[in-house]
Amino acid sequence: MIRPPARPAPAGTVYFSLLGPLTAVRDGRPLPLGPRKQRLVLATLLARPNTPVPVDVLTDAVWPDDPPRTARKNLQVYVSAARALLGSDSRDGRDRVVHGCGGYRLSIDEGELDTLRFRSLARAGRAAGERGDLRTAARLLREALDLWEGPPLNDLRDSTGVAEEAERLEARCLTVYEDWAETEIELGRAAVAVDGLRDLVERHPLRERLRVAWMNSLHQSGRQAEALAVYDDYRQLLARELGLEPSPAMAALYRAMLGRGRTARPAAAGREAAHGTALPAAPRDFTGRREELRELLALLGSPDERVVVVSGPAGSGKSALALRAAHLLGDGFPDGRFHVQVRREDGSARTPGEVLGELERLCGVRAPGGSGVPAESAVTAASAVTAESTVTAASAVTAASAVAADSAVPADATVPVGPERGPAAAVSQGAADAWQRWLSLHRALIVLDDVPDEAFVRGLLPRSGPSSVVLTARGQLAGLAPVHRIALGALADGEALELLGKLIGPGRLRTDPAAALRIVRACGALPLAVGVGGMRLAVLRHLPLAEYADRLGDPSAALDELVAGDISVRLRMASGWQDLSADDRRALGRLAGPAQEGGFTLDGAMEALGCGERAAIRTVESLIDAGAVTSPAGEVTAHAALYEVPRLLCLYAREREEGRFSPG
Repeated sequence: MIRPPARPAPAGTVYFSLLGPLTAVRDGRPLPLGPRKQRLVLATLLARPNTPVPVDVLTDAVWPDDPPRTARKNLQVYVSAARALLGSDSRDGRDRVVHGCGGYRLSIDEGELDTLRFRSLARAGRAAGERGDLRTAARLLREALDLWEGPPLNDLRDSTGVAEEAERLEARCLTVYEDWAETEIELGRAAVAVDGLRDLVERHPLRERLRVAWMNSLHQSGRQAEALAVYDDYRQLLARELGLEPSPAMAALYRAMLGRGRTARPAAAGREAAHGTALPAAPRDFTGRREELRELLALLGSPDERVVVVSGPAGSGKSALALRAAHLLGDGFPDGRFHVQVRREDGSARTPGEVLGELERLCGVRAPGGSGVPAESAVTAASAVTAESTVTAASAVTAASAVAADSAVPADATVPVGPERGPAAAVSQGAADAWQRWLSLHRALIVLDDVPDEAFVRGLLPRSGPSSVVLTARGQLAGLAPVHRIALGALADGEALELLGKLIGPGRLRTDPAAALRIVRACGALPLAVGVGGMRLAVLRHLPLAEYADRLGDPSAALDELVAGDISVRLRMASGWQDLSADDRRALGRLAGPAQEGGFTLDGAMEALGCGERAAIRTVESLIDAGAVTSPAGEVTAHAALYEVPRLLCLYAREREEGRFSPG
């Protein structure tokens, strides 16, 4: 059965479905779609709605092996039939299928195509999840899944071109199913997902995220033996088929289940609750970082490590790693997992008072005194408090008041916890003590994302108790101790190619693997840049990989090419650039030239900077601390070391040095 669009369409509108066999209805009646080759053309156009489809792609879909000499003329006949079926656009009377320089473009609305409706519902569901509205997220994701009638285009998969489009659609459906199942598990409703997950695992036995969700749903339904068997079966399958082991995250989940018996995890509360989850959605395209993820999971699972710093240059995937671990470790932190962005959208740092206010709101910490005055107002009357960080103190925390009294500091005194000194940076002693009291009594995981420096977070870190904090930062925050540090660099070539393939499709990646490798290397194998490049290629379906690789290989144009919608690699580099001191910016601009030639030595740094050995060492080490320069992992003398700067940061530094910087 084909489900109707969410909003009533005008009478006579054709509604197409790709999430199952290719079908169409008009006014509730099925429509004949013609012979097989005509349906292949229609399916290919519908699989790329509102996007030019090159003639070669249509030809390959219909005649994958040996197209006839009349292929183009035949295509025109099939496209003409599609025009007749679709009719003209009701808004301007134009044909729905038009031919341009990029190929044939089919114009269609959300209410006329199930895949567009599916995408819209999935986006709305994920947005609700990121806001912490898990019930709405689960409902919207379920509505999207209800459009799924089986394997997409399952009646036309004998065409290689259509099969690739169908696999891409099915991967999206599976990802949304995983999002929905994980949301239901977070809500404590794991039982509703068990049977569907089992069926999908049978069809996709090597898809690990499905297995993990199935394990979790069985475990939370009190079926621990079956949950453990899912892991054992998967471990044996991987060893037999691929010679691999399950991921560190899945192995950690298995060990955690072994230690918890049959007790199901309680339902998660909403974003405003004291004991709940306030995490953005898990990164869907997380790739690689197996060793780093294993290390982070082990550290956060240990009772001895309370603070972990994940550092690396802009775009290295620090936030993705921290969030991946946070989503996998939910059962280890019964009092909640909370994520707070330390910077605003323009890259400037929020005040420590704003960040503490948000943490206290998320965790349900009440300011002492019971006066009903927002905790943030204690900062000072001269400081304007934003609505997003205001915390209402409806009741007193008497224990925190006692702490303040014991220390002989008035509860309304202000304590600077960040680098700034002044009204906006100060935090009330009562609020700071209440936060530390809460941390000492609860086991929660706090992710503070994109920290500017050590001074900003010192007063926010736990002094005692079982809570853990993950800090992500471009610099290494060398002034914090004792903490454990995980430094991220570029992805390995294979990992970067895997990430690119997830975004543009494995079939397209295989068409020119050499060009794909050039693309990821031109991106410095940084996850952000590879991701932006992949998103751009996913939109520019007509663009050959080799041509895009040539564009990225041009130092003067690479940053211009790494823009996808409102995501710009140059702007991310600009934010990191502003974090550097004036001296470090000047030095990096001078070192960018030799760094582009494959790295630089201490002698090269002395020559570029025009200074002596001691000054060069101090400058290079300052840039290492700031995360702008990478050094060898092992011990090596300063003269023997080869230092590197990420390629894209080099290009940005050269722009600034040469005065070519453009904020666009």
